[in-house]
Amino acid sequence: MILIGLTGGMGSGKSSVSARLVARGAVLIDADAITRSLQVPGQAVFDKMVERFGDAILDVDGSLNRQAVADVVFSDPDALADLNAIVHPAVGAEIARRLEVESGTDHVVVLDVPLLVESGRSDLAALVVVDVDPEVAVDRLVRFRGVRADDARARMAKQASREERLALADVVIDNSGSEADLNLEVERLWRWIDGLR
Repeated sequence: MILIGLTGGMGSGKSSVSARLVARGAVLIDADAITRSLQVPGQAVFDKMVERFGDAILDVDGSLNRQAVADVVFSDPDALADLNAIVHPAVGAEIARRLEVESGTDHVVVLDVPLLVESGRSDLAALVVVDVDPEVAVDRLVRFRGVRADDARARMAKQASREERLALADVVIDNSGSEADLNLEVERLWRWIDGLR
């Protein structure tokens, strides 16, 4: 297994890059997707979140209202710490389980984790950072994901800085251009990863 860490600030385009890597044969372990799967009714993480934050974080259908959670935790450091204590261990355990499944293979495994720099993982063959100007990222989040600009900036402020991510990167993917530009960047990355085999 070749374990490639993929990270970048919110709205940088990690998902666009990971989808292109999967199309080339990589196996994706997506921390955000794992988190969403653990935050559905009936899951222990969901139950603990409701126990801690109350029904105010639920939609009328009983599912999690992510914006309501964000509104609570990104303005209250103690609430954010409590949320992280509920979610991070469960996500970490599922990531470890999936890595164990892949450990005996020759697959390129892409570990897509928003807070990868903050986690201090030391088992990566390489760290790939998807980079874009933070204001471009905010604009994308507002236009394409319906995130409020102030909420996007508050969340980004809780992440490693652009400079911190770039300082640790083995490869930087510039996602400030067109789709065609991004395709070329990912093709360059894939050739570089091939050289690690």
